[in-house]
Amino acid sequence: MAELADAQDLECGDRKKGREFNSPHRQRMLSENSTDSRKPFLLKIAGGQERERLDRYLTHVLPQISRHKVQELLEAGLITVNERVPKKSHKVSPGETIAIYFRDQTPQEIRPEAIPLDIAYEDEHLLVVNKPAGMVVHPAHGHFEGTLVNALLHHLGRHDAGTTIRPGIVHRLDKGTSGLLVVAKSELVHRQLTEQFSRRTVEREYDALVWGRFKENEGAIEAPLGRHPGDRKRFSVVRGGKTALTRYVVRETFDLCTLLKLRLGTGRTHQIRVHLSHIHHPVFGDPDYGGRTKRLGGLHGERRQLMERLLERLDHPALHARTLGFVHPVLGTAVMFETTLPNEFCKVLEMLRSRGYKELDN
Repeated sequence: MAELADAQDLECGDRKKGREFNSPHRQRMLSENSTDSRKPFLLKIAGGQERERLDRYLTHVLPQISRHKVQELLEAGLITVNERVPKKSHKVSPGETIAIYFRDQTPQEIRPEAIPLDIAYEDEHLLVVNKPAGMVVHPAHGHFEGTLVNALLHHLGRHDAGTTIRPGIVHRLDKGTSGLLVVAKSELVHRQLTEQFSRRTVEREYDALVWGRFKENEGAIEAPLGRHPGDRKRFSVVRGGKTALTRYVVRETFDLCTLLKLRLGTGRTHQIRVHLSHIHHPVFGDPDYGGRTKRLGGLHGERRQLMERLLERLDHPALHARTLGFVHPVLGTAVMFETTLPNEFCKVLEMLRSRGYKELDN
């Protein structure tokens, strides 16, 4: 069998002065498009953030909003930076505060919700959460309830977060990805953790079940990433994109799939999913990057039936953030956390093993 020895050990379970914020143009736009009681969404640019055009930055952190929509809001004077209406060419910098006034939807306050949390670690400075697949990390346009932030507000005993979008969130996982996230309880801790992510000193390992088999037991994918030219919600390997590096090791091989351990060299949006799709091994169950029904073509009989059953069982990408390591900002010691695979992920692996579809050595 072409599998690594530890396979069965996997546990389950810019800046120029802009127009004044209170200019006549601004007041006119507010009176035409909103009520005085409406509050903006607020975003604080974290330390270590690379300078990037405002419209690009906003579509990156708020993927539910198109770049065209962001540009419309900028034209209308409904986006401010440090209480000034910026120019279109403005590039964000650490420490800036962005306010967004949506004219087509009244912003909702972010309220605490009694959503159970799987806490891997917690002290007075931070906590590490094991996020389930299907949960959105932070409220954004179209997602104001049922998010990790809503749950955290309840857990921490806070009444609300006003309209701040990401209180305490240092990094994020895609909605369909499960696993570990660190959350800061203070601005100082948030800033120091953000700097560690910016310096790429945080250790992150993922488990992923992908389509196809690998000739080599380990490798690296180094390909620049950027917005997909035809779909704003997706990313792709593009010329002139941001540097991205993903390393992988084969843990277990099946007839049609492979279980991988992956380590991030960078932390771009959708990085693992895009890189694996780029080398024609999309994450099993990934609807955005060719990991679902597109892979069923050419399969027949029992093999097709098995894959269909597995896809029915797993309604999200088989991707799990297993390990998270960083230097504790206050204690100054290196800490490492690890979580087991979610039950559904485990059941898929069990079905693959029990049906005898592992690859045999020739």
